[in-house]
Parts: sequence; C-alpha cells; structure tokens
Amino acid sequence: MLRRSLLTGSSGLLALVSCGAGGESEHEPARDRPRPWSQPARPVQVPALPQGHRLELLGGLELDGGAIGFGGFSGLHLDDDLRLTAVSDLARWMSARLVLREDGRPAGLADLRTGRLRDGAGKQLSRGYAGDAEGLARLPDGSWLVAFERWHRLRAFRGLNGPGAYVEAPPGLDRAPFNGGVEALAVLADGALLLVTEAMQGGADPRLRRAWLGGPGAWKPVFYRAAEGFDPADAAALPDGGALILERRFSLFGGFGGRVVRLAAAQLRGTPPATVLEGEEILSLSSPLPTENYEAVSVARHRGRTLLAVLADDNENMLQRSLLLLFACAGA
Repeated sequence: MLRRSLLTGSSGLLALVSCGAGGESEHEPARDRPRPWSQPARPVQVPALPQGHRLELLGGLELDGGAIGFGGFSGLHLDDDLRLTAVSDLARWMSARLVLREDGRPAGLADLRTGRLRDGAGKQLSRGYAGDAEGLARLPDGSWLVAFERWHRLRAFRGLNGPGAYVEAPPGLDRAPFNGGVEALAVLADGALLLVTEAMQGGADPRLRRAWLGGPGAWKPVFYRAAEGFDPADAAALPDGGALILERRFSLFGGFGGRVVRLAAAQLRGTPPATVLEGEEILSLSSPLPTENYEAVSVARHRGRTLLAVLADDNENMLQRSLLLLFACAGA
C-alpha cells in the first residue's frame, strides 16, 4: 500500500497483459454504490508497445469507483474463464467478468459483485489497521488467501463473502514495518506459497527484502532483490512453475513507475534457505504506457494464450486512476 493521497476521489485504473500459451462461486450482490446505473469500467486509449517487445498490449480499462462503490485495489486474481477478483486495502472485495471483444481487447466488466472482508466470526473488518488487505491468491482447493498489512497476518476464506480464518504466518513477519509487510503473494504451480514483503529489509543490501517459500509448518526464509528505488508490490504464478513479481516506485519529482520481473521455475524449486531471488525484467510500466500506482498483478490462461493483468491502486485520490492493462505474453 502506498499512501500519498492529498485529495480523495473515486476513479481508478486497471491494466491487463496477455503472455502467450494459460469464479468465485459465492458472491454478494453489489452494494453501497452511489451510481448504480454506471458501468463499472470503460475502455481507455493505450499506446502500442514498440516492435520486438516480449508482450503485446491488448488494451486497458479504467475502473469507476463510483459505480463499484470503492477503490484502493491492492490484490488481483484473474481466472482462466476471465473472472476477475480483487481486494481493496479498504477491507472490501469485488468480482466481475472481464469482457473481451472478438479481437481480444478488453471492452468492460460485467456481473459485478462486491462485499466486505470478514474476520473468523463473520464480523466485518474495519478499514485501517484490521482491514488493510494487500495480497490475494487462489488456493488449490478453490478457497482464497489474503495477506494483510499493518496488522501483519494471513487469512483464508472459503468464499470472500464469508469468514476468514487465520493461517499460520511465517516466523518473524510480525516484526515487519507497520506499512511494509507482505504485498506480494502467489500460489505457485506446485501449491507452494511465495510471500515477499514490501519493506522488511534483509541485510546490508538495501534492495533485499525478506521473503518466504512453502507454507504453514514449512516456511523457508529467502530474500528477494528488487531494483534500485523499487519495492515489491505483488506476485503471480506462471503455468511453468515460475512467478512474476510486480515492483513499483514513487518520488515527488518522478511520480510513479513500475516493472514486472520474471522468476524462473528453477529458482523456486528446491531453493535452500537464505537464497536471494532475483529476476529478469519483462515489462517496464513507464512512458509511453500510462504511469499509475500499479499494485496488483495476475496471470491467466485463455484461448491458448497467457494473459497478464496489472491493476493500479488509486488511493481514492481524484488525481489517480484505477487502471487495468491487459497484455499477451510470448515465452513468459
């Protein structure tokens, strides 16, 4: 989560990417929407990437926080049937079907569902310390895993509209900086979890972040090396056993920047403790692409292509957008 807001607003931007070759069954109806007649997302003009780029930019959508009822999206999952699910750092969740045109370009969102995240007793989590959801992943049994920041913990939800039970967190996560806990969360192809903190440093190298592989009872401490000036923001599993890490940066003079890094499957399988994970950049989220506070990434397999989706957190600031970009990836 990045809190730089000076003003509040309701629009946000979501971006999707397709990478070549790879629903929620329980939903609450949308509620608390100031403009229920509005469309939840509209297409936006985006530039083509230069020839020779590894990704094909299919298009973008701008999410309407007024129609959805909230913004602040920080975790994303896109399934192979194009059901899009996201959590917000405002203790909320939303789910909708991503609609594509015949040429594969995003046209909008349909069948919108929203709700509030809950604790183990089914009580609604309050926004702020208790409800700062930052990461979202689908577990092999179809349930959901959500990582929370500030109060650093993991919760598992059979359905996002139901109670969320505690999941054993990695030892030492409770010592993460208040606003620098787990943001990057993914369930790898073999079922192992990958967790990377935003700002929990791991030694003398300021680019190293504390991370873990494995799961409850078998957490393995590792490190992730981010680029200079960047912080990990999210993660997504690849069908081949690898993973993507979304990194972002912000400066008062340079504004927002981001990049997507690929970790090879060989780095994640049989990794000994204290290994430093470092990947290859496959996408720079900088000009000519629209620059936003990209905070969530997901990968899906649809009609023979691997799709990569990137979503921006608008911080409920009228100067920012919730932007979704969709890419097709070759060889990722």
